[in-house]
Amino acid sequence: MADWAEKRFFWLFLVSAMCCSFAAQAQQPVFPLQVSENHRYLQDTSGHPFLLTGDAAWSLIGDLSREEAEKYLADRQSRGFNTILVSLIEHRFSRNAPQNYYKHAPFARGGNFTRPNEAYFADADWILERARERGFLVLLTPAYLGTNGGDEGWYQEMHDAGADALRSYGRYLGQRYRRFDNIIWVQGGDWDPPTKTLVDALAQGIKEINPEALQTVHAGRDTDVLHSWEEKWLGLDTVYTYGDVHTANLERYLSGTARPFIFIEGMYEGEHNTTEQTIREIAYGAILSGAAGQVFGNNPVWHFAGPALFKQPLSWQEALSSRGAQSITHLKVFFETIAWWTLEPEQGKLLVAANPPLPGYAIGSRSAKSDLAVIYLSDRTSVTLDTAALAPTTQYARWFDPSSGQFSEALAKSRSTNTIAFETPRAQNSAGFSDWLLLLTDKD
Repeated sequence: MADWAEKRFFWLFLVSAMCCSFAAQAQQPVFPLQVSENHRYLQDTSGHPFLLTGDAAWSLIGDLSREEAEKYLADRQSRGFNTILVSLIEHRFSRNAPQNYYKHAPFARGGNFTRPNEAYFADADWILERARERGFLVLLTPAYLGTNGGDEGWYQEMHDAGADALRSYGRYLGQRYRRFDNIIWVQGGDWDPPTKTLVDALAQGIKEINPEALQTVHAGRDTDVLHSWEEKWLGLDTVYTYGDVHTANLERYLSGTARPFIFIEGMYEGEHNTTEQTIREIAYGAILSGAAGQVFGNNPVWHFAGPALFKQPLSWQEALSSRGAQSITHLKVFFETIAWWTLEPEQGKLLVAANPPLPGYAIGSRSAKSDLAVIYLSDRTSVTLDTAALAPTTQYARWFDPSSGQFSEALAKSRSTNTIAFETPRAQNSAGFSDWLLLLTDKD
């Protein structure tokens, strides 16, 4: 067996190689995705677990030319993203809304959902085909409602059209896109309407033609999807909050509902004074609290050259290489090196509470066999673990800098009969922020 130095060299070499050529080494999923047997995560047709690593690209179809869309998709693939969240028809957040870049409107007249415009949907098909070729899962919103049913989305047109027209539109989409096995339909959009009749009609129309297609919902912020959206077409749940991401996802995990869930939206980079550490707190907090994946967002990438809600100091092309996006690349590499699908939120068994309490917080997750554990620390420099919550062979500890993607050896700061304590390599990581990950695995 190789000694520790040889093993460490091999590990760092592997991570470095993955970072340098992620797209070349990443295994493309075999669509369609399915719900795992334990209802915790998504997996592809070959049974390979799929960690949903998404990017909010709401206005991709509505705003970009084919050449621009190709540039965007190539960039996100090279950074390890495997999912994009997109509006099929854009109402406000694109340059020519509701027309696309080529001045094609989605419908022959206004919001007439029964008369889709072939030219518009042919343009959409081209982008969706490129996404499929690159191995992306597409979370596709057929008619975004908009906050409070206002002019951001299509709710007023949906209301005027009625349920029958929306069911017809759903059938049209089900027929047109049934060959795209990489689509999960995302109903709703930033609002919980007083009645779900219109959304339900659209979803049922899709289901009539393509009953195997997974569907989910983008509800209003902080909505309890389990109790507010009980529609039978729901196959995947979502969490959406600007607040405590860890707690929101943990509560959903502890509900025991037999459906996987994803974190679909939190604070975006470039909005609300969000830092790269905030982005990582959101992403790691969601996954380590039971989510089957998460969607990252950046202003202006989500709306590209379309109208913005917040000031944007960069163009969307410049923002593609943002620090937040780089952090998500490192996150994907980190989880690709471990059996992440075996992790479960630790629920107070692994982490030993400090007395007096320490600043910041720690989020822990471990496998059922206790041979794998991951702890995310934010604004905290030490953590103490209960050794009874770890398998005897779980002795190989490493620190991971989530801002650079680099591993380093983690030596115990102190030990006692029942506990082991670790201290971060430095107070700040390589980007000057104060978040780290501790990874414990079987030494062999």
